[in-house]
Amino acid sequence: MSTVTAVPLQPVKRRYLIWLWLGIALALVAAVALARQGDPALVRESRESGVVTTPSGLKYKILNPVQAGPRPTDADVALVQYEGRLLDGTTFDKSRQPTPFPVAPGSTVPGFAEAMKLLRKGEKGRFWLSPNLGYGERDMGQIPPNSTLVFDLELVDFLPETVVRQLQAQQSMGTGALPGTPPTGR
Repeated sequence: MSTVTAVPLQPVKRRYLIWLWLGIALALVAAVALARQGDPALVRESRESGVVTTPSGLKYKILNPVQAGPRPTDADVALVQYEGRLLDGTTFDKSRQPTPFPVAPGSTVPGFAEAMKLLRKGEKGRFWLSPNLGYGERDMGQIPPNSTLVFDLELVDFLPETVVRQLQAQQSMGTGALPGTPPTGR
């Protein structure tokens, strides 16, 4: 038969327990504060004066406001110059010349389409797209999943999509003329 030897535990001093609970509470408070703070670079950028947040969560700042003029709608094609960066400053895409983009939802990432509709012809803006307005959880090569994207965007011009299709049809027919312009007799 074996006998079990009981070794009595010494009681823990009350002040040690108090320090332990204070440490746990402090760690929880710090964790909540960090979670609310979000990405430090995005928070810093967002606190700049003039940064506006739309209902969808798109953050933007107009860099050179134009006082009057229409903005593109879902029925337009916008001609834009852009540079797309990650929050760490890494450029993942940049237009070499003005590039046409349909403004309609579903034609590009949601935040980019929304950004184009916020600019007037000739305006430049900086836009911060949270992951849900960008590529979300998808891995896009240079763009890691759940990345916040920063776009510098200039709206060069925009035309109704119907006019753009008319121009494309004329070009494919070989006339190359603008709508309403008689073809040259070459």
